[in-house]
Amino acid sequence: MQSRRFFISKVATSLAGGLAASNALGANERIRIGIIGPGDRGKEILREAVGCDNVECVGIADIYTKRLEEAKAIAPSAKTYQDYRGLLDDKSIDAVLIATPQHLHCECFVAALAAGKHVYQEKTMAFTVEHAKKMRAAYRQAGERTVQIGHQWSSTGQIPDAVSFLKPELMGKITAIHAHMYRNTPHGKPQWARPVYPDMTPDNIVWKAFLGEAPQRPFDANRYINWRFFWDYSGGNVYENMCHQAAFWYKVLGLKIPKAVTMTGGLYLWKDGREVPDTMNVSMELPEEILFSWDSGFGNDRLGISEDALGTDGTVTRAQQIRYAPQKVNRPQGNEMAGQTPSPPRAHMQNFMDCIRSGQETNCPVDLGYRVAIACRMAVESYRHQRTVRWDTEKEEIV
Repeated sequence: MQSRRFFISKVATSLAGGLAASNALGANERIRIGIIGPGDRGKEILREAVGCDNVECVGIADIYTKRLEEAKAIAPSAKTYQDYRGLLDDKSIDAVLIATPQHLHCECFVAALAAGKHVYQEKTMAFTVEHAKKMRAAYRQAGERTVQIGHQWSSTGQIPDAVSFLKPELMGKITAIHAHMYRNTPHGKPQWARPVYPDMTPDNIVWKAFLGEAPQRPFDANRYINWRFFWDYSGGNVYENMCHQAAFWYKVLGLKIPKAVTMTGGLYLWKDGREVPDTMNVSMELPEEILFSWDSGFGNDRLGISEDALGTDGTVTRAQQIRYAPQKVNRPQGNEMAGQTPSPPRAHMQNFMDCIRSGQETNCPVDLGYRVAIACRMAVESYRHQRTVRWDTEKEEIV
């Protein structure tokens, strides 16, 4: 009880401090940014970045020429590079947005910090445990560099609302967090599937750069554009969506890396050559004596996206709105409450820019991204090895 009360008080204080710094500073020096990997998500975060006050995009790097052309529509005056290292060599660039496929996160992140850049790293932070360690070490070595991991719910108004609801006197002992994420698509339109266009050729795509440390294969446009289908480059829906839902609760409750994780499921729906499952269940045993369970599927959207934190004295339910409901058996006089804190547009990106100027810690720092990335990797390893996996805290290894 005492430890959770202390942690929640600490989170509330840091939130208030971050808001105060943002309000006090206002627009200051112009921030010049570059982006590595302006695909669909990359272009979204680029628009968010240039929508912030006094931010200019001056560099765009991508291995596919069409992506460079598309991003130029957002930042017409930016220089373009097929090799991101040319972008990092530009001393005038203050910060870099990284939105590559997941297996390339570590390579670009470490290089960007070594080049002296602030970094906005799209989720999931790290692809493997080894990558997570390298990224953490690079961040520690970089010194006064600002890093934001792209779990954008860390900057929503639901964070302070959750902190206010999760007090021990309202929740009692929390023993479980149940989360789920369900989608559906029309027949014949599989989730994540993207068409292969005629210009996706070795002349227009730097295939060797796409592969990075992944197993070497002959050029394959389908593997390039549908990289989310393949274990070589993707952690599947665990890395796409479970990470966001876990990150929210990891932040507000200060959760540690799971002791053990079990993931089951399979390819029950889409027989299109993908390797990652379309229906899955993850069970994470946390050191805090909380069972975090997450289930997900692509064949029915009835259950949508939500989480419930279950305590002996109350429940916090988070969906489009966040709400608290007392457990009448233990809080007979308790009242239901609904979150009221608004979420400003571009809040997560604005927090990144504000922290570059103020030097404060971002809403989703490396330590939070690290813990979530390890939890996600444990789920993937469990599924692929068809067994429960555990975390060795001393060696920092999955066993």
